[in-house]
Amino acid sequence: MTTEKEVLIIGAGPIGIACALECKKHNIDYIVVEKGTLTNSLYNYPLNMTFFSTSEKLEIDGIPFISNNPKPTRNEALEYYRRVATSNKLNINLYEEITEVKKQADGSFIVTSEENTFKVNNIIVSTGFYDIPKLLNVPGEQLPKVSHYYKEAHPYVMQNTIVVGASNSSVDAALEIWRKGGDVTMVVRGPSIGERVKYWVKPDIENRIEEGSIKAYFNSEIKEIKENEVIIDSPEGTKTIPNDFVIALTGYRPNFAFLETLGVELSKEGKYFPKYDPDTMETNVPNLYLAGVICGGMETHKWFIENSRVHAKVIAADISRKINIPKRYR
Repeated sequence: MTTEKEVLIIGAGPIGIACALECKKHNIDYIVVEKGTLTNSLYNYPLNMTFFSTSEKLEIDGIPFISNNPKPTRNEALEYYRRVATSNKLNINLYEEITEVKKQADGSFIVTSEENTFKVNNIIVSTGFYDIPKLLNVPGEQLPKVSHYYKEAHPYVMQNTIVVGASNSSVDAALEIWRKGGDVTMVVRGPSIGERVKYWVKPDIENRIEEGSIKAYFNSEIKEIKENEVIIDSPEGTKTIPNDFVIALTGYRPNFAFLETLGVELSKEGKYFPKYDPDTMETNVPNLYLAGVICGGMETHKWFIENSRVHAKVIAADISRKINIPKRYR
């Protein structure tokens, strides 16, 4: 059986939730489909993560986000978005992956998921970027001791752990593992800790490196990962480091292949910027919209909750305008 809806929103992260709220306000018949849990990316963040933004910048639809801390934690954010979704009785299907999208001659879409088939007039893609890690592409990266995600420090207690990268996630992991009793070495491709690292954390990691508590190899890259050691290229030459675990927090990328199957044009200079109208967020495919961080291509740091939540209002307003235009004028 095919379910007909005006709008299908792919992704139930904060921006997908914001899109659902705006559709509801405009009396637009919608459905949100999410392949994981609600706010799946946030759920997979480190357990003790603290946001860079203050709570009011993470709010959607003007619904207050009250935090016990100057910067909210992962658990507070999960509670906030969960309450927003449940209190507003949003129409969300969880643990249901989209498997196929077909554009129809009349401009509508047939969207097939693992459990349902939908016929919709508009699609909003708000899938974020956290599912596909940027790989090191070195021998041994497939070993079980290598992870591209970090959850908590406990598994790395009393272990030789290499953290790859110098972003917020890398720095947080290195500091937490060290404080829980792990032996931490950072391997950083650039000359220093990243400039976008949280301002209250950056001096901490730099001081730990300077005093030797956390070892760091700058302008260095992993050459090979072995069962009990890692080989790196550094300015001092090749180094072999005893190792139990590698946490490669080198960033993530949107699912560009999915966008291409939808017909979205991507720029060719290596940034893979998707083509869309910033005034409406509509892509080169009519009635197909983008919302959130996916709009930034490989530059995933440019869009985040506080500056992309406006996408929901823009998109809902454009869809509402189209719905209210008589067919003969469309």
